[in-house]
Amino acid sequence: MTGTASLWQRYQDWLYYHEGLELYLDVSRMRFDDGFVGQMQPKFAKAFADMQALEAGAIANPDENRMVGHYWLRAPELAPSPTIRDEITDTLDRLDAFVSKVHSGAIASAGGHKFTDILSIGIGGSALGPQFVAEALAPNQPPLAIHFVDNTDPDGIERILAKASGGSALRDRLATTLVLVISKSGGTPETRNGMLEIQAAFQKAGLNYAPNFVAITCEDSALDRRATQESWLDRFPMFDWVGGRTSELSAVGLLAAALQGINIRAMLDGARQMDSATRIPDLKTNPAALLALAWYFAGNGKGEKDMVVLPYKDRLLLFSRYLQQLVMESLGKERDLDGNLVYQGIAVYGNKGSTDQHAYVQQLREGIPNFFATLIEVLEDGSADPIAVEDGSITSGDYLNGLLQGTRKALYDNQRDVIVITAARVNEQTVGALIALYERAVSFYASLVNVNAYHQPGVEAGKKAAAEILTLQKRVVSALQDAGEPLSIAELASQIGAIDQVETVYWILRHLAVNGRGPVLSGHLGQPGLLKATWQ
Repeated sequence: MTGTASLWQRYQDWLYYHEGLELYLDVSRMRFDDGFVGQMQPKFAKAFADMQALEAGAIANPDENRMVGHYWLRAPELAPSPTIRDEITDTLDRLDAFVSKVHSGAIASAGGHKFTDILSIGIGGSALGPQFVAEALAPNQPPLAIHFVDNTDPDGIERILAKASGGSALRDRLATTLVLVISKSGGTPETRNGMLEIQAAFQKAGLNYAPNFVAITCEDSALDRRATQESWLDRFPMFDWVGGRTSELSAVGLLAAALQGINIRAMLDGARQMDSATRIPDLKTNPAALLALAWYFAGNGKGEKDMVVLPYKDRLLLFSRYLQQLVMESLGKERDLDGNLVYQGIAVYGNKGSTDQHAYVQQLREGIPNFFATLIEVLEDGSADPIAVEDGSITSGDYLNGLLQGTRKALYDNQRDVIVITAARVNEQTVGALIALYERAVSFYASLVNVNAYHQPGVEAGKKAAAEILTLQKRVVSALQDAGEPLSIAELASQIGAIDQVETVYWILRHLAVNGRGPVLSGHLGQPGLLKATWQ
């Protein structure tokens, strides 16, 4: 066969199609051969067995002695106990009832007005999933408009409060804003800070915040207890057996989505259908296993190449950001399950096509071949009245399709591997299916490389380091207040027994000084060794 005929045959041999979801997965432009596939079969036999055990309720996160059950969220009947099944069903029923009453006005603001806005406060998986789904699926005129506080950045929070809609800033609509506070433990500092900032905004406006606040958290967490004590509007559970990065199809994501008018039952159905497909213990007919196979091949099982995700659809703009957490937090591990030093992980980045035709596709095509690409195609253009932009028949959607196919060919022709995922349209089923597909692919890949996909020691280490710096800040401020005279950075660090942290002391003072919070620095800003600090 000619090269073109050979590629066509390979495409047919390796194309996966899910009829119910109208979703295709094409790994034919990954250059693995039959020998590689044969070598991987024993690893996949173990991965299939690991997945079966996980779904049956095995302790899949040994570090925290936890089951991992996000798959049960869309198939409660598979949960290992009646208690878990009832928890899932009851939560969904309560959520449906709550949303229906908000939309009808039966649940209203303290002044009796319908809620107009949602302000979702969360970090990581409590923000990235809901943001992706809102961008992909929210109707043009949702029943409630959504806004996100997803960072402990005062300027960012101020910008959100100042965001105008219908001629008024959000801070002027707080009385009709429903605030969702999302934290599994209730102690996440970024979420706590956002909550306190928004509560202060309510108080500044002369409003009682409690009737507008909803907690999404674990039972009896610090946040759950606070919401109970302060008589918040409602509380919904986060389950101990669902991690943040796999929580979008729990109350974490479903409440916000339903309030925006998104059909969450269809999302769950799409995920359920994909879960069924990805339980099949056969490599070639299991789309998540095919993805994991492609990832393993591209990076030699060591993450040697980055994953570039380019969705050719504006609605899917945030999919790569969502996948960054799901893939990188799950797979980026220093040690494997046996304690060996392995430095595993796959870096993920991406924006969208065709924006990237005029951005970094140049490097992808001709620069360092340190990546494999995943292009996401949507067949339905979405225009009710398409116009011709060229030659009387070529539409904008035709151009988008041509650019995607052109990128695929240009990359492959220059020895760059490419995966293509094709969906008929962007709807609730499609989005649910994509979430489920990648959740399962991550689990399979983690088994292939023998890492724990469900813990995040690096994240915890960063939180601990931040807490230590804030403790040091309190000591710096106290010592400078007591000094009564200018001190050099080194003198101040020495006084508090932190001479080995003199650079950190400088960073703390610089931040406080620029914000007018007590310290005044004199001397040469570019030469910290000559600086002196005074409390004013």
